[in-house]
Amino acid sequence: MSRPLYIVGIGGTTRAVSSTEHALRYVLRVCAQAGAQTECFNGPVLATLPYYAPELPFRSEEALRLLAGLRRADGIVIASSSYHGGLSGLVKNAIDYAEDMREEDPCYFSGRPVGCIATGAGWQGVVATLKALRDVAHALRGWPTPMGAAINTAQTIYDADGDIVDVKARFQLTTVANEMLTFLDRPAPRLVAIPQ
Repeated sequence: MSRPLYIVGIGGTTRAVSSTEHALRYVLRVCAQAGAQTECFNGPVLATLPYYAPELPFRSEEALRLLAGLRRADGIVIASSSYHGGLSGLVKNAIDYAEDMREEDPCYFSGRPVGCIATGAGWQGVVATLKALRDVAHALRGWPTPMGAAINTAQTIYDADGDIVDVKARFQLTTVANEMLTFLDRPAPRLVAIPQ
């Protein structure tokens, strides 16, 4: 690839620098250290997006910026807090904008790795949310990385500065980043047309 890889991160909560955003930014930092360009659409940005309405042609400036990032992205990282075992409304609404890419080539997230991160205070909700994220990535034709990060924030994960001090959480997040980069380092497969 002649240009640097471009990785888009989507996630967080309305709280500035939430634990979910810390995890997302950690993965983006690992990708940046490997030479990728990154862009983060965090919770406060996602909160400015209007509810996705496919029947309305108007898209806000932030929605257009998100769509431009997704169209250009070589890889995507999605991080959601677990709200009652599901994705946060902010994150789901942002992902719904990918429907505008339905008729494009490539459509949705086709051919791209998707790193999935779920955070929350308890294993049951976090694991359910991680599964939901992976299902959404599949539905959008993305390739979820084999490792998905399930971060239980009921345990001590971050220090006062927001740095990850939990070894298992750091391992999961680093592995998500490395699996994305490994996927992108491989040559593109030869596509075969479907016979008529």
